[in-house]
Amino acid sequence: MAIYNTLLYYCYSTIADAEQFAADHLKFCKSLGLTGRIIVAEEGLNGTVSGTAEACKTYMDTVHADERFAGIDFKVDEVTEPSFVKMHCRYKAEIVYSGLRDPNVINPQQQTGKHLEPKEFMAMKDRDDVVVLDVRSNYEHSLGKFKNAVTLDIENFRDFPAMINELAKYKDKKILTYCTGGIKCEKASALLLHEGFPEVYQLHGGIIKYGKEAGGQDFEGKCYVFDNRLSVDVNSVNPVVISTCRNCGTITPKMINCANPECNEHFTQCDECGTNLEGCCSEACQSHPRKRVYDGTGYYVKVPQPVNTNKRNNLQLAD
Repeated sequence: MAIYNTLLYYCYSTIADAEQFAADHLKFCKSLGLTGRIIVAEEGLNGTVSGTAEACKTYMDTVHADERFAGIDFKVDEVTEPSFVKMHCRYKAEIVYSGLRDPNVINPQQQTGKHLEPKEFMAMKDRDDVVVLDVRSNYEHSLGKFKNAVTLDIENFRDFPAMINELAKYKDKKILTYCTGGIKCEKASALLLHEGFPEVYQLHGGIIKYGKEAGGQDFEGKCYVFDNRLSVDVNSVNPVVISTCRNCGTITPKMINCANPECNEHFTQCDECGTNLEGCCSEACQSHPRKRVYDGTGYYVKVPQPVNTNKRNNLQLAD
């Protein structure tokens, strides 16, 4: 069986002509036969790519050869098949949307929380003077999170800045932030420092690196990932499942996208409810005329749609 790799990475490093870089980088990735999703902005790169081990090595070597990206820490997973169907490389205003675009206020190249390696994070996380803060979205931490972590009721990372006032009660603590691969923590920790939190740290390499280097100890559940795997195992030391089926409450680690493309919500659902509701979050979505065919995975490639919570809620109210 052929072995493929999936690479997760990011880098805050100024790219002068980011839009042209994105177009050129797309051609380069396609020449290697890679699939994946890369965001390019003036502030840097954010990507997940997948392909043969040889192609991924060539990709990493080439990217590292560019002095702007020499410090990228690639997280490498071995997979049995590529984790994407297509290759996208797009220019955007930010490599992770936060709304914090003014580099004179928030600039991860100049100031962030202190980076903790996985074993350093593990050694600190249970101290009485520490708060472990998950800066990810609801659907991500509902699937898995660190034991006793503070989670935020946010649908997207762009909602994080509005939560600062709610976090003010932790200003006398050491704040240890974490996310999937580390990218969100760069701006989250920088904002916390800007808002007067005196001691802020971040898990270097995020949950994925923690799983590889610290066995994932005390990470409960699975980690959501932004490719067709949807989730990956992290904890090989003391694993538990914490997520429950949205529809019946049964314990389940399975996360899917709603088959109604106008909802497309990420949620956890057991196989039985998935079969009964045809991969939909509700009977209202199940009856939607544009409902996609559910193949048991809950991952859809051809009709990418943003989550529209308002529409979904309206459908449920009308049901």
